[in-house]
Amino acid sequence: MAEPIKAITLPAAENPQQEGEWLKASLHKWLNQEFIPEQVNEDIAKRAAQIFVRHRMEGENDLGSLVIAIVTEMQAFDFSQSFYGEFAIANAVSDLLLDSLGIERCCGQ
Repeated sequence: MAEPIKAITLPAAENPQQEGEWLKASLHKWLNQEFIPEQVNEDIAKRAAQIFVRHRMEGENDLGSLVIAIVTEMQAFDFSQSFYGEFAIANAVSDLLLDSLGIERCCGQ
């Protein structure tokens, strides 16, 4: 039987606002590189970062829980001007965070 995937816990937030600024800039850059630069990409990055910061300030360190929070709360965002959706954004946030921690995200390792 396959082993369950272990939870990934982020270090405790020392400066959630600074983390949020990093995430906003990194996500905005990723969005612009993945398709085409659009104003809505900045709005998406800003909203995702706000959700992330609020949850980090509330003490959430579990990456899976943060991703679920982003998916859930981004459902209220109007993606009609974008090629992205809440799942793509949450997955991108997860990938950016894993990359920043030096955790390989390929092949379930």
